Amino acid sequence: MSTITEINPVFVLHSIKNVSIENREVPKLRDQHDVRVHIEQTGICGSDVHYWQRGRIGDFILNSPIVLGHESSGTIVEVGSAVQNVKVGDRVAIEPGVPCRRCDFCREGAYNLCADTVFAATPPWDGTLQKYYIVASDYCYPIPSHMSSEDGAMVEPTAVAVQICKVADLRANQTVIVFGCGPIGALCQAMAKVYGAKKVIGVDISKSRTDFAKKYAADGVFVPEIAPAGADPVDASRAIGEKIIAQFGLGGGADVILECTGAEPCIQAGVFAAKKEGTYVQAGMGKENVVFPIMMACIRALNIKGSIRYTAGCYPASVDLVASGKIDAKALITHRFKFEEAEQAFELVKKGQEDVFKVVIQGVQ
Repeated sequence: MSTITEINPVFVLHSIKNVSIENREVPKLRDQHDVRVHIEQTGICGSDVHYWQRGRIGDFILNSPIVLGHESSGTIVEVGSAVQNVKVGDRVAIEPGVPCRRCDFCREGAYNLCADTVFAATPPWDGTLQKYYIVASDYCYPIPSHMSSEDGAMVEPTAVAVQICKVADLRANQTVIVFGCGPIGALCQAMAKVYGAKKVIGVDISKSRTDFAKKYAADGVFVPEIAPAGADPVDASRAIGEKIIAQFGLGGGADVILECTGAEPCIQAGVFAAKKEGTYVQAGMGKENVVFPIMMACIRALNIKGSIRYTAGCYPASVDLVASGKIDAKALITHRFKFEEAEQAFELVKKGQEDVFKVVIQGVQ
């Protein structure tokens, strides 16, 4: 239990480009099903940086201060009277979005679509970059002793990749093109191999990222050339898609396209690289509106889907995949910071350097 003298340091986003560390009271359990977790590691996600720099993602708008962070693991230090699945001392990965559990989406297991989800570091809800975080006990997943706290924090982006491949209905022996070789793209490539994909191709404009992808999970990688000045952008994207098909012997196109960049040229190239009746999944978030080759998507009878967060079963599967070593999520971590250095960590991620993959922040000791 917390003592009267104990404090709870938090990393707060006050307004656009305005962050600080401040001390608050140790948070209390809200009901008998809650637990209090001592946060040990937190990964920085692009969405955290987006709120910091722009103050909104779609309909989620920063109107009041929030604590940042949502990719976290830690140790349970207090449990509510009705908690049965975990106990004090358990090390857990935290699923950061707790839905209402009552709406139609929740009841069918698609709780990522619940309109009343309390999602960490999504306005107006506080995130996990604090010493202590309160969360519903059933959204904490025990991790085995051989998994580190960093492994536990990496369960969240792994769960995103699990969901993307689930949405794609990925099957064994399929060919897969993943646009983006950053953390989510690389994890999707690894997930596709776990699913038994026959050939997985990673695409990125960064050679260092494609070099990593080739060593990590991809069977082949492709670095697109910059379109010549004056070229029609859609024609240039079509040429990229066709080059990928030709270079890797994909015949009529790839069975599955996983778009993890949100970049308009990649979105367009993905449509042209998909085979007839293939599946295209949009997971990357970039501009809100892009030029989309809808006629080609129609002619090829593509199955176009969007992927957001995770659904029932993704988090337990992710814990198992990381624990078993089938997914080496920790290999993506390139930089580590102390809690007091959180702003420096965010500044580093914002720069978008090629050698910066995943940045994690150690919790308050």
